Amino acid sequence: MDDDGLLYRVYERRLTRELEAFDLPQHLGVIVDGNRRWAKEAGESTEHGHRAGAAKILEFLSWCEDLGIPLVTVWMLSTDNLRRPPEELTALYGIIGDTIAAIIRAGHCVRLTGNAGALPASMRAEIMREQEAAPRDARLTVNVAIGYGGREEIVDAVQELVRDLAGQGLDGDGIAERISIESITEHLYTRGQPDPDLIIRTSGEQRLSGFLLWQSVHSEYWFCETYWPGFRRVDLLRALRDFCRRERRYGA
Repeated sequence: MDDDGLLYRVYERRLTRELEAFDLPQHLGVIVDGNRRWAKEAGESTEHGHRAGAAKILEFLSWCEDLGIPLVTVWMLSTDNLRRPPEELTALYGIIGDTIAAIIRAGHCVRLTGNAGALPASMRAEIMREQEAAPRDARLTVNVAIGYGGREEIVDAVQELVRDLAGQGLDGDGIAERISIESITEHLYTRGQPDPDLIIRTSGEQRLSGFLLWQSVHSEYWFCETYWPGFRRVDLLRALRDFCRRERRYGA
């Protein structure tokens, strides 16, 4: 191991020890950004960048499991991404399908979040078969956000809630009275799960782009310049250390 590699390992171990004194996030969100730019700067194809990013997701999840983080939401495909060229989308669908299968085979529980209907029917069927065969006692649950947009999620939640209330025979005023923060929360894609404590975005962009709009009202954010395929375990540890040092006020 060269000197740089040795120093990296020492720093990584030090960060890990520092985190032992803190409570880590129970729900971690990650916006995996920068695959295409990473590939372009490396002189590689866009597909190569997406495959490198997919491999990094599996590595990232192994780090989270080692640290005892029980829930991770990964944004793999946004509603805006659905407007990309057909040839890029075809490659993306294949990569996403392979990645979800690999996540399940790694022993993690997968929940599809967003518009899974954006994926080809054959791929959805294969994912369902993989999910049915997956163990039920996974230490890590992974929400894979596909065809996801924060505004669309809120609209879907409200529409589903209104349909449920209408099905109970309520009129317009009765429905309006039953719409609340709690009732909408119960119809989100992440229903039954805690809101994200920390959201990480790579590639230097400092915006959420609609990621978990409703759920992130009290979330902490951590942005880094590194493109997603180059994200390292030490980057995750630094994000967690920064999170643990903050005083969360929850609007107070």
